[in-house]
Amino acid sequence: MTLSKAANLPMSTPMPMRIIGIDPGLRVTGFGIIDRYNDRDLRYVSSGVIKSDQTELPKRLHDIFTSLMTVIEKYRPNCAAIEKVFVNVNPQSTLLLGQARGAALVALTQLIPEVHEYTALQLKQSVVGYGRATKEQMQEMVQRLLHLSNTPSTDAADALGMAITHAHSLSYLQHISASTTSTNNTLFAARSLRRGRRV
Repeated sequence: MTLSKAANLPMSTPMPMRIIGIDPGLRVTGFGIIDRYNDRDLRYVSSGVIKSDQTELPKRLHDIFTSLMTVIEKYRPNCAAIEKVFVNVNPQSTLLLGQARGAALVALTQLIPEVHEYTALQLKQSVVGYGRATKEQMQEMVQRLLHLSNTPSTDAADALGMAITHAHSLSYLQHISASTTSTNNTLFAARSLRRGRRV
């Protein structure tokens, strides 16, 4: 397992929501961890890849599970985001990827109360703004959004991008919730005025 050095944050910084993103793969599984303070303040914590040199499938899945558990126990994320898997041209590859994803999901659900899923299209649209973005474009945007000094590997970039996607999703939901509350308050005030009440 390869880990990148975690960022050092000031002690006075308020507690953020910590998100771990997972890019599942049978040979290489990427992970990326960020802290979300608000919709514009996302900070890099750590990222890396889990590699398995095992030839037997059960042992590879075990490596993914145990290594990911180690990462989760070390960084204690509040929630997780993992890529959905769809059937592609090669059903056998899809099946193997699904098993790697399953091993990762089992690890995530051991210690993390919330696990969310996003498609590759949602990932690219959220991070790059274009559903057919290349791996290089993903790496570049992740580096820019998290103010990284180095370009992350493709697997780590996708995992960090998955965490960013969930952070953006939270911001959108909070915006919708705030807009709904504001609209409801306006409607209530208008109805009260029509009825001659003082608000």
